[in-house]
Amino acid sequence: MTILLIILHVIVCILLITLVLIQRGRGSGLVESFAGVESMFGTKTNAFLTRTTTVLSVIFFFTCLSLAIIAVRQSKSLLANVKPVAAATSTATAPAGQTAAAAQQAPKADQK
Repeated sequence: MTILLIILHVIVCILLITLVLIQRGRGSGLVESFAGVESMFGTKTNAFLTRTTTVLSVIFFFTCLSLAIIAVRQSKSLLANVKPVAAATSTATAPAGQTAAAAQQAPKADQK
């Protein structure tokens, strides 16, 4: 299911990019470069491209949302099964030459 959704998402992305580049904008777009586009879609090329872009953008939105929901449901913490080790951290903080027990007793003696 996820693979099918990813494939659909990639196809929609490529088509959406292509349609946005083909559409006629302020700089006339790439439609001016393709002489056969007007004859292929008829005189209402702009309306067809606008509707197709709208449909593809809605599909793109839903595939993004679906992929995000699937990713959240499948995600697991990498540290879910790891137990903290207290002994390793206390020996790591002890100064060189002292044991963990001596390092813990030394501050208590200084407080008196």
